[in-house]
Amino acid sequence: MDETYDVIVLGTGLTECVLSGLLSVEGKKVLHMDRNDYYGGESASLTLSQAFAKYRQGADPPSALGRDRDWAIDLVPKFLMANGELTNMLVHTDVTKYLEFKQIAGSYVYRDGRIAKVPATEMEAVRSSLMGIFEKRRMKRFLEFIQGYKDNDASTQQGINLDRHTMAEIYYKFGLEKGTQDFVGHAMALHLDDSYQRKPARDTFNRILLYAGSVARYGKSPYLYPLYGLGELPQGFARLSAIYGGTYMLDKSIDEVVYGTDGKVIGVRSGEETAKAPCVIGDPSYFRDKVRKTGRVVRVTCILSHPIANTDNSDSVQIIIPQNQIGRKHDIYIAMVSFAHNVAAKNHYLAIVSTIVETDNPQEEVKPGLQLLGPIVEQFTQVSDLYEPTPEAIARKDGTHISKSYDATSHFETTTDDVKRIYRELSGGKDLVLKPRPQLGEDEDNFNVQ
Repeated sequence: MDETYDVIVLGTGLTECVLSGLLSVEGKKVLHMDRNDYYGGESASLTLSQAFAKYRQGADPPSALGRDRDWAIDLVPKFLMANGELTNMLVHTDVTKYLEFKQIAGSYVYRDGRIAKVPATEMEAVRSSLMGIFEKRRMKRFLEFIQGYKDNDASTQQGINLDRHTMAEIYYKFGLEKGTQDFVGHAMALHLDDSYQRKPARDTFNRILLYAGSVARYGKSPYLYPLYGLGELPQGFARLSAIYGGTYMLDKSIDEVVYGTDGKVIGVRSGEETAKAPCVIGDPSYFRDKVRKTGRVVRVTCILSHPIANTDNSDSVQIIIPQNQIGRKHDIYIAMVSFAHNVAAKNHYLAIVSTIVETDNPQEEVKPGLQLLGPIVEQFTQVSDLYEPTPEAIARKDGTHISKSYDATSHFETTTDDVKRIYRELSGGKDLVLKPRPQLGEDEDNFNVQ
């Protein structure tokens, strides 16, 4: 360990592993360390015994739940958007060689006390049970406008400037009802709250296009999920880093981030050993004095013996409960996968209900989501603080680069935004440009989606 590196990375969460892989491919000498004895950090997938050790003080899992190795229980419930940035990173780096994916069967939204499929096209809008006949026509016109809008063609814009007009103004122009606004903004654009309505419409416009394009890529739903759990994603990028010379050390204590007399980082100490580098990347747990708390998220992982009702017996779904439907400030998300994804014993399902914490009783806040699940075999609750680097830590430019906690969103788009932010810091302001990696004699392989 007593060597000099270009970059030292602390923690094997997805953000850190993506950066480790990308930097190794660029020829950087990378040392990657983690205090845990497993990959993934906060984005890991646990076996059944690991989950009981974490949430039940080491109690033995019931024998009725089957073999330990049949389970991969995600700590963070997220899916990949089929046309999203993480999917692009997987394809461009060829990490898809190491992973297999299965499409999530359905995307649903809760409205007026029932679950319904989220429409993503003009034709689905016409058939949707979410709207009456006149609202369907208005929604169809709205989606046609989104799909047809061109910045360089005024005839497609209907007098709307996406950088000046707000989403509230656009909803008003098309006459969309409040309930329709809910599923457009929260189930398609995937906003966490309603503050987006007061902002220029460009971001929401792009989010809706991403959703619709992701649905169109494989059909059924916009989401993909890796077989054997989300913990496979950081491991895939870690393997990429190792192929290009990255050094990995798990179960390694991180005793100190070392700084020089000028305040710049010079390395990391573990016991009597010190690895040197002018750049150290890490998750917030390694830089407690340089991060600030931004909120809390509650996640309740539930083991089920049945699919969720009113989802067409799907083996996997996402359900979004918009804030306005239940009188909250933030949405509730339900992400369900199953034995079909090799993450649970046969005929078992894993559903994670999550939301941003608003009160002193987080368990009560997720009740509307838990009530949709039906009978629950086992459940594990975790309330986590969310952190981000302080503005002072970013401005200091001392060679440390700190990732953000995994937020309550149901996808990885904010995670890839964080990857891009840290890459810009590392490269002196240059944007990350995804290029196919050199092949090193390996055969080409397609993106494997079942």
